Amino acid sequence: MLARSRLLGQSGVEVSELGFGAAPVGNLYRRMSDETAGELLAEAWGDGIRYFDTAPLYGFGLSEERIGKFLRRVPAGEAVISTKAGRRLRPNAAWHAERENFIDAAPYEPWFDYSYDGVMRSFEDSLVRLGVDRVDILFMHDIGVATHGEEAHPSLMKTAMEGGYRALDELRRDGRVKAIGLGVNEWQVCAEAMDHGDWDCFLLAGRYTLLEQEPVEHFLPRCEKDGIGIIIGAPFNSGILATGPREGARYNYGRAPEETLRRVASLDDLCRAHGVPLAAAALQFPLAHPAVASVIPGMASVADLQSCLALAAHVIPGAFWADLAARGLIHPRAPVPAGPAA
Repeated sequence: MLARSRLLGQSGVEVSELGFGAAPVGNLYRRMSDETAGELLAEAWGDGIRYFDTAPLYGFGLSEERIGKFLRRVPAGEAVISTKAGRRLRPNAAWHAERENFIDAAPYEPWFDYSYDGVMRSFEDSLVRLGVDRVDILFMHDIGVATHGEEAHPSLMKTAMEGGYRALDELRRDGRVKAIGLGVNEWQVCAEAMDHGDWDCFLLAGRYTLLEQEPVEHFLPRCEKDGIGIIIGAPFNSGILATGPREGARYNYGRAPEETLRRVASLDDLCRAHGVPLAAAALQFPLAHPAVASVIPGMASVADLQSCLALAAHVIPGAFWADLAARGLIHPRAPVPAGPAA
């Protein structure tokens, strides 16, 4: 049975509400065999997931290669694929900082290149690894202050908007991609990019979640007005909204600070009072915003996949969402899911 799907803004691309973040099949934080990766992707397909997001960074091409093998086993044109540009890969079997994140990554290293030629070459390399001649969505990856720092950002952003964007737009006009956007961890750079180009969508990781909703003030309303679709990555904020406020809980790729632990503890207490799994509320919350089309948690095993499917389907009473808002645990402008009919 197919999962429910939504249109991604005004792009014409339709994505499943629950998508598949494919960093884990690029050996993110743990080694995965080709066989296990293939089984996981096949299981996701069998469970109705039709949207898969990958990137050259993930395993230094490994995730794209595994997605490519998977695509040869499913009906052509039925999977919706997004990948990213802005990093290229060059041969290097030696140590690289990103190897601490991607275990046994391929013998390359990623380097940033937001130029016109860099985006074009990255895209062509991705097509080879994926074994396709076009993709549905192409994101510019990790442009912004969060990745590059305040000093380097202005120059890189200038290159990205004058060079990289021109490449993305050309690929869209040629029909080699259907939609273009940014895949980032900060909403501010998306807002900045909106002043420089015509974007179809943004993949925003960790910035519109049950834990933080700053984009609901100005950014998401602007996206809704302009017909720009949003895909939410990292809906568990790197783990803490899945594990709860336990010792060593992870937030934004690191150890959660005390203030974050306290806020999550308040959310967890309310969830327990209503008999609602914290992770279910976290997975379902972003989809209540009309600009959001899909949520893509990373799933590293069939057990993770089955857990996410169960969490997405968990019936959450309207009283929980009302109580969440009444206690000020979410932004007052943030829409909440409709509870089940009485």
